[in-house]
Amino acid sequence: MLRANHRSAAVQKHADIAAFTPITPTAPITESVHGGRAKCLQRLLRMHLPVPETVALSFETVRRIAGGDVPDLRPLLATLGNRLVSVRPSGQVADWGGPGAILNIGMNDAQHRHLTGLIGQAAADALYVGFIQSYAVHVARLEPDMFEISHPVTSDTIQTLLHTYETEIDEPFPQAPDRQLADVLRSMARAWEGTSARLLRQAKGAPADAGLGLVVQVMALGVGTGPGFEHGSGVVQFVDPRTGARQVTGRYLSQSQGRAALVADAGAIFLTRDQRGASLEDLCPEVFAELVACGELCRQRLREEMQVEFTIEAGHLHVLDAVRVPRQARASVRIAVALAQDGIIPEAEAVLRVDPASLSDLLHRQVDPEGPRDSFARGIPASPGAATGRLVFTSRAAQESFAREEPCILVRQETKPDDVRGMHAAVAVLTQKGGVTSHAAVIARGLGLPCVVGASGIQIDGRARTLTGDHGRVFSEGDIVTVDGTRGMALVGAALLLEPALDDAFQCLLDWADEHRDIGVRANVDTPAEAEVALRFNAEGVGLCRTEHMFFDHDRLTVMREMIFAERPEDRAAALEQLLPVQRADFTELFRIMAVLPVCIRLLDPPLHEFLPTGREGQLDLAAALDMPLAQVTARVDSLREFNPMLGMRGVRLGIAVPEIYDMQARAIFEATVAVGGTVVPEVMIPLVSAKREVELVRGRIDQVAAAVRAETGVDFTYRLGVMVETPRAALRAGEIAEQSAFLSFGTNDLTQMTYGLSRDDAGRFMGAYVGQGVFPEDPFLRLDVDGVGELLTIGAERGRIGNPDIVLSVCGEHGGDPDSIAFCRAAGFDYVSCSPFRVPMARLAAAQLAIRGGRAKISPV
Repeated sequence: MLRANHRSAAVQKHADIAAFTPITPTAPITESVHGGRAKCLQRLLRMHLPVPETVALSFETVRRIAGGDVPDLRPLLATLGNRLVSVRPSGQVADWGGPGAILNIGMNDAQHRHLTGLIGQAAADALYVGFIQSYAVHVARLEPDMFEISHPVTSDTIQTLLHTYETEIDEPFPQAPDRQLADVLRSMARAWEGTSARLLRQAKGAPADAGLGLVVQVMALGVGTGPGFEHGSGVVQFVDPRTGARQVTGRYLSQSQGRAALVADAGAIFLTRDQRGASLEDLCPEVFAELVACGELCRQRLREEMQVEFTIEAGHLHVLDAVRVPRQARASVRIAVALAQDGIIPEAEAVLRVDPASLSDLLHRQVDPEGPRDSFARGIPASPGAATGRLVFTSRAAQESFAREEPCILVRQETKPDDVRGMHAAVAVLTQKGGVTSHAAVIARGLGLPCVVGASGIQIDGRARTLTGDHGRVFSEGDIVTVDGTRGMALVGAALLLEPALDDAFQCLLDWADEHRDIGVRANVDTPAEAEVALRFNAEGVGLCRTEHMFFDHDRLTVMREMIFAERPEDRAAALEQLLPVQRADFTELFRIMAVLPVCIRLLDPPLHEFLPTGREGQLDLAAALDMPLAQVTARVDSLREFNPMLGMRGVRLGIAVPEIYDMQARAIFEATVAVGGTVVPEVMIPLVSAKREVELVRGRIDQVAAAVRAETGVDFTYRLGVMVETPRAALRAGEIAEQSAFLSFGTNDLTQMTYGLSRDDAGRFMGAYVGQGVFPEDPFLRLDVDGVGELLTIGAERGRIGNPDIVLSVCGEHGGDPDSIAFCRAAGFDYVSCSPFRVPMARLAAAQLAIRGGRAKISPV
């Protein structure tokens, strides 16, 4: 029995030792088991940098500790010489966060007496007081106010704090180092498993079961006395975290420990020589030179710009940690490009290092500082950029607005996880509450949305859907405002906006991306201004020009309504004759801007009732404009109403029923082609096709118009006719439709709508519940449904190639800018994707990353 107990104790001792791993150059440390910080410390040791002794606790060990299974920690402390230690988190990804560091574990009455003789009374007192405060607040979870001190630290201060602790806990402050360490580890492990921490890291992209490792490291004290010996702590980095430019930045504070002291203390000095004050370079030139060499070594060996946390103890440098420099998107691009240009990483790796979604921070517009600014709310600038849209007060309203392709500003008291879908749909966010680390701020920065939080001066009435701003001004849902996320302001109306300033690093990165990309990227544009933006972002042409948007200017709209009210074909043709010059001018300008690049123009798609007023006031105005009785106007509007207009007389059905419309548009396209010299090859796209015969009928009339324009002008030109595949039947019958087409462009917005039997305008009412309960993995209007809609795309592509081996295949709509959707299109062999102009750079980068990871040979994009 005694032998069995001895064996059991031996097994337990072995298990306790196995629970931690001393970090050495050859130890089995991996990011997937021990976390990124542990692995980085091992790399620093391999570089022979002065890292204090450290041990690592694995994810599994920390999970067991969170569950109450704490190993015997005496062997661990013995490994570290029974000295004071710190504990820091070591997650798999640093950006996922973790509990704050706890310093000076093991500090007790005995250590205090010992250190008093080594570093002096004042320094020893400061260490003990700091540990009592940290342990009481972060481990015992006591109120911070009880442990605040407003007078110089003395031995009496220590006794006061120890007494306060004992009074609150009903037991003395723990003196055993292994007990202190066990409590710290348990507290940090449970904090990681808490609901708030889990939600926060999930908002940053972490899986729900993401693990946390912990590292226990011998303290480099950073405090002490002695002539000629410097003590202190600091952080240093060698790039500007905002721009990525090479620059030594950071802070150093004598007689200090940890990052918190650097942030809180105004006595911190500069690192490099500076006319404004003292610097570490002047104080300790040898240590500063060693730091600079350390930074360059990290850059070369770790192949990254690192932020180094260090301590100086008696004039000797100790490197406590090195983490990837936190950076803004602009800096991320410049750093990746600079590392490649310096030969540290390949160009392809530089392309892979930049998150395509982060490019939005570089692309968003800014409010013109020279323009008028009528502010009605001020708050905290949480995410940069500026955007204009209509006010909405719920996530559902934001999604409905997105479905209608109307930019909206989401206004909330504060956002919650349920609001993420609404934030995806909005162009900017404004909240009454919150700070720079609030849910709204974190999510908005991740999405690249302009965001202002903590606008405490506004009042929101959710029932009335109104917002009351400064000076009592009231705004209702649908009112147009501008959010300036850079300056933390909300402005009345549509402010003047400046286009983004894109630097050489941005252009260089995307040039490298284009060298690897094997799928084309075009832009959806409706106006010449959008075409200019698309060209600036190097779109390879226009994949979708929605011509209906050109008719909504006031003057054009009146003529369009005249055409709708015309009873005879010749009367319709006369009205359309008035629209021909302006439509031709639109296309001419579009062709001029895009030069030799392809331009795909979709013929009129929406039902005619969308051009008519629905309210009595609008109908009165129309009656006056057309000199018609109100009753006649009302009757005509009523006659055009449909039970389900999105499935009614629209698209090609309208073109066949009222052929004069497509005749006019085709003539405008061809006359614009002649106007720019006949060198462009316009692409004419027929919307909402379901049958081969529809294409034949429209093609016959368009060919006649083309022949007439050639005869009238004496200029020869060519054009390409294609189909927008938006109905399931068109995808299924793509083989025979392709026989009459030069290209098939899959309009995934309507195709998703028809495949699911979902109205984009109404899906927001239940989509959150559907996704939350796992009916759909994601809103199919935000991310392509590869299982259902994707199968239709695959079928359509395969059958289209059989019917016409030379067919060009593409996807247009905002799915074309989503990296996951691009991955699907690339795998299916599509020739290009088309998305909004501001998503073109993201699409270019995402496509390049897919090609680099997939190794597919580059082809010439169409």
